[in-house]
Amino acid sequence: MKERYKRDLSKFESLKYWEKKTLSAYIKEWAEKYGDKTAVIADDYDLTYSEMDSLSDERAFGLSELGLKKGDTAAIQLPNSAEYVITLFALYKLGVKPVLVLPAHREAELNSIMETAAPKVYIIPDKYMGYEYLPLAKKLQAQHSCLKYIIVDGEIDGDDSTVIALEDITAENGELPETDPYDTLHYLLSGGSTGVPKLIARTHSDYMYLCRLCCDRCELTADDVYLVALPCEHNFPTGDPGFLGVMDVGGTAVFCSHISPDEVLDKITEYEVTVTALVPTMVSMCIDMLEIDDDFDISSLRILQVGGSVFDDSAAERAIEAFGDTVIMQVFGTSEGLIITTLLDDSREYIKKYQGKALPDEFIGEECEITEIRIVDSEDNDVPDGEYGELICKGPYIIDSYYGLGDADLSSFTKDGFYRTGDKAMRTAEGYYKFVGRIKEQINRAGEKIMPAELEEHLCMYGRVQDAAVIGVPDPEIGNKIYAFMVSADADEVTMEEIFEHLTKKGVARYKFPDRCITLDALPLTAVGKKDAKKLLTIAENEG
Repeated sequence: MKERYKRDLSKFESLKYWEKKTLSAYIKEWAEKYGDKTAVIADDYDLTYSEMDSLSDERAFGLSELGLKKGDTAAIQLPNSAEYVITLFALYKLGVKPVLVLPAHREAELNSIMETAAPKVYIIPDKYMGYEYLPLAKKLQAQHSCLKYIIVDGEIDGDDSTVIALEDITAENGELPETDPYDTLHYLLSGGSTGVPKLIARTHSDYMYLCRLCCDRCELTADDVYLVALPCEHNFPTGDPGFLGVMDVGGTAVFCSHISPDEVLDKITEYEVTVTALVPTMVSMCIDMLEIDDDFDISSLRILQVGGSVFDDSAAERAIEAFGDTVIMQVFGTSEGLIITTLLDDSREYIKKYQGKALPDEFIGEECEITEIRIVDSEDNDVPDGEYGELICKGPYIIDSYYGLGDADLSSFTKDGFYRTGDKAMRTAEGYYKFVGRIKEQINRAGEKIMPAELEEHLCMYGRVQDAAVIGVPDPEIGNKIYAFMVSADADEVTMEEIFEHLTKKGVARYKFPDRCITLDALPLTAVGKKDAKKLLTIAENEG
């Protein structure tokens, strides 16, 4: 088998904002440059740049005494707080690779993370939004031998020596290792279209390079106050430009602790926030609150980034009206790396109509590789500007593989290293992108949404199924019927009855069960090795 594409990070070293430098070095540099200026404002306490550096040193020394060392992995699931920043920066300084786990993730996602990343510690709050994390953590610890310690920010009971209070993990002295800027900085989690998130390894250099490009797009300065309104573990509020970006220019990061529209608007008013990032639903909720309460003052807000899902024309129009002089910046982003945004001087019509332009790689030297973005058809042929296809991309800040999957992720990348986003998009002649959903769409069956990949995964867990493909077949009464195509492991037909029995035992929701099961000798594939949905639809239509 041909060796798979792998990024050569040395080929990006002529890029304007690329530095071969670790986050640990950045943090020290920020402390030296910005000193007593406020870096973090959170409900627990405020931190200057110097305090942020020294406290994260002490936390790193404490973690080192606990046995954590360079190359280890840690799962961190803390809510937005100063403690999150201190602990995250401590892990960076130790060369320990944090997995950024969302506060909402539970057993199904965490079991997958434990199996793939094998974290040595799991860092949690005692309670957040009414949920108690320690019982789940202990259950995971019993199931995964890698998990040596549970570290809790808050109250702990009992005398279990493997459960430690976060505030007790500190030491005045210690040594920090030298780390490689091209090593993994942290693991982000994919959206998990199959229900199980994949681990996305981002390096120190590529992550801060992209962060700096985003700072440039937003014209961020030391006078900016950035509101972290989304969970910190998301890529969007961390580095697009996020709190790392505003710290890089010497500004201030303000953290929402519970992420509600009233808290967002309160923080903007109180701290004269200039930049923040929200998802479309939160934007809508903030507008609703502004319409009934005139005590909020959002006049300081310079940029409102909106991303996470497509911001449709009518919602964008409403935001433009409601936020007045604030620039609404549409953002399309993936944790895998690609970021596309509208521009600060874009017209109202462009902000409503498009998700924006790609970030420029301003490079020096002909040998330097830069970001490439293509829109392709099902055979990976480029389509003309103005036509829709799948967006694929590669470049300095775009991953070349998922962590821990071996070659099981090859379908997510082309042979020459382009990441398949799975997003349906078109590009204008001026370089603006518009996204209209996923190439592999959900199946809408009588109003219920079914993700084909999820059902395919369940089918392939059945011993007699070697491979499976699921498509929606148009139906005049219910919208789509679910057709499951399977390759039998023993050459005999796989019956509907046994599939229903299997899915019932797996606890799959009844509305996800296939309406028709068809056994094939082999699944039809396109020229580039993807399952051929068009041929499967033809087979379904012939079967009746």
